[in-house]
Amino acid sequence: MHGRKNLGLGFLFLGLFMAVGFFLGFMHDLAPAREQWIAQYATGTHFEVRLGHAHGALFGLINVAVGLTLLKLPIPAARARWISWLALAGLVMPLGIVLHVLAGVPPVLVFVGGTSMIVAMLWLAREAFALQAAVREV
Repeated sequence: MHGRKNLGLGFLFLGLFMAVGFFLGFMHDLAPAREQWIAQYATGTHFEVRLGHAHGALFGLINVAVGLTLLKLPIPAARARWISWLALAGLVMPLGIVLHVLAGVPPVLVFVGGTSMIVAMLWLAREAFALQAAVREV
């Protein structure tokens, strides 16, 4: 039953990064220093927080899709496990962005997470095409 962790963590990331979106809305509309925040729209911390927010929500949704796909399609267990873990590893990308902003962590997590997610998506696409070919042969 590979995919359950992707569903759970995907929805968790959606919730967490939606909260980041509310923070961004607060900083834009209600914060005492909103003029300065708006002036830095395309640079610095503001830009990187928006980048983390967008990727966190997107990668959360992708993990929900991966989880549902792995639960429904007859993908062999070993390959499904790898796809699942690669998609989950992709979640370190938005975490890496946030950690880079908040703690100055080098962006290695961004590249590791992004690469993991790309590999997971390409592998899942290959499995989906293989299923279609197998159905035609029957």
